[in-house]
Amino acid sequence: MAEIKKKPIKIVETVLRDAHQSLIATRMTTDQMLPIIDKMDQVGYHAVECWGGATFDACLRFLKEDPWERLRKLKDGFKKTKLQMLFRGQNILGYRPYADDVVEYFVQKSAANGIDIIRIFDCLNDLRNLQTAVSASNKEGVHAQVALSYTLGEPYTLDYWKEKAKRIEEMGADSLCIKDMAGLLVPYEATRLVTALKEATDLPVEMHTHYTSGVGGMTYLKAVEAGADIIDTAMSPFAMGTSQPATEVLAETFRGTEYDPGFDQKLLGEIADYFRPIQEEYLANGLLNPKVMGVNIKTLMYQVPGGMLSNLVSQLKEQGASDKYYEVLAEVPRVRKDFGEPPLVTPSSQIVGTQAVLNVITGERYKMITKESKALLKGEYGKTTLPVNPEVQKKAIGDEEPITCRPADLIEPEIDKLNKEMAQWKRQDEDVLTYALFPQVAVDFFKYREAQETGIDPAAADQANGAYPV
Repeated sequence: MAEIKKKPIKIVETVLRDAHQSLIATRMTTDQMLPIIDKMDQVGYHAVECWGGATFDACLRFLKEDPWERLRKLKDGFKKTKLQMLFRGQNILGYRPYADDVVEYFVQKSAANGIDIIRIFDCLNDLRNLQTAVSASNKEGVHAQVALSYTLGEPYTLDYWKEKAKRIEEMGADSLCIKDMAGLLVPYEATRLVTALKEATDLPVEMHTHYTSGVGGMTYLKAVEAGADIIDTAMSPFAMGTSQPATEVLAETFRGTEYDPGFDQKLLGEIADYFRPIQEEYLANGLLNPKVMGVNIKTLMYQVPGGMLSNLVSQLKEQGASDKYYEVLAEVPRVRKDFGEPPLVTPSSQIVGTQAVLNVITGERYKMITKESKALLKGEYGKTTLPVNPEVQKKAIGDEEPITCRPADLIEPEIDKLNKEMAQWKRQDEDVLTYALFPQVAVDFFKYREAQETGIDPAAADQANGAYPV
């Protein structure tokens, strides 16, 4: 029998970031993470994704934790495994574009506190919004991975993805990721896409998907066979549904093949056993809704991410218009087309979805236009894949001039001003970045931290005992 030529698949574990962000609104605490780190460090993961995305906001707002302290503790625990974060390009971890000096300083401090790999994406795939973060990562010596937000639609041909991949390589990225946030990439399309990317670039290609539509595991199988170098998976108690395919399942799928990652199933089983009671705790308190653990094939039918579907349902319920659900689903692709057919990922998914709801409920398209819709149509988020509908744009912004340059070019340096504003709260250099991203939430946290240090505020002491909202 011929010896199998080894090409082991590399695996990134998401249980400490995207998995619990997708299933329990990012509420896993640092104390729940730390006891299992030693075992996770033995697995042989390519990296553990443990920071960025919504973790920063959730730490401050709901868990009363310092996200920088979490990162330092994780770095202390993981002796062998690289730490990875998700970074929203010029928006960093917030919801608006920031000045270049803030982006550069955030990358510098992320690297200094323990991040090895930064995955950088933009909701419009406007590569101009990624360059500052990529260059800063190169300067700090951390791995810069650029993620393309995967979506479907007329402009999103294989040539579109190949062209983006070539430009990403020229930007100085170290690897490329296909970020399939809605679970829209079906297995045989993954074969075609990965093959095309491998032809277009020499960069390592990573596949990231969510199990929302039920095809994630099969998509990974075909992607790996087509030459993908890395896949993202989650430990089984926090896998499937709107999270990633399960780590143990993929490790077993590739066992004995050329792609075998060489993981120890007994060790994986012990890690899963650790997370299972945590999963059961969140099921019991209602934060983990069984609905997000199943398959939602409507994701493929309407090309709408699972989180966006649930948002639409709740918005309609609040308005007493649940019967308009299917009208809104039909309106979403029309609004998306008017808005330049962007990928539907934070924040573009929320902008398009909310506008579709308003168009249906008011009975007149664009009778009411949200400020976020106006910003998108004006160009404040960057360049859309196709031109926006000029009539809708005119209705939204009137005679204002649309922005055609990189939006951050219009933002003055911010760090010095921010440092002055929050000087009274500063305990560490990183605090200015916390304040930059979430000013009000940060000040509330800084007050809480001060009360903890002085022991004066009884309400804050209650919060420390777990009596804060989940």
